[in-house]
Amino acid sequence: MSVDAEGYGFPEHQKTLSRLIEDIRVLSPAGVERAAQGWDRHARLGGLEEIHKAEKAAVHAIEKADRGAAWDEVRRNLFGLTESGNSLVSWKAEHGEIGHKGEDAAFMAALGLVAGNLISKEQQAALLRPMSEALPWLLPEENQPVA
Repeated sequence: MSVDAEGYGFPEHQKTLSRLIEDIRVLSPAGVERAAQGWDRHARLGGLEEIHKAEKAAVHAIEKADRGAAWDEVRRNLFGLTESGNSLVSWKAEHGEIGHKGEDAAFMAALGLVAGNLISKEQQAALLRPMSEALPWLLPEENQPVA
């Protein structure tokens, strides 16, 4: 297994749900803030309609492909990491508006990964974009450093 540009033990540019969940587990409070900033930038400042359309398409595609139970399990796991009484320390530290925006970004990214190739690349990118502020591997083509 190679190591990606961020130093993780996942193959470079591999977009998997397990990688997202592992990254959410180790996200610092600053990472939660970056996800919240991504939500503000890409959802609240004009892209919310695009995200909602992509969300609707993804949920429909997941249900049509009989992946609803898998999506429900992912949502339960994410809720446990970010919001429940047993949530992770970094998410507890950012509880409130910032934490909720970060959660929104995380849930949409998970939805985009669960839907995968059942939705268009544009729809998937709309769902991944807010969380990619904290986890650039989600959209590496959009998160290249400026030379």
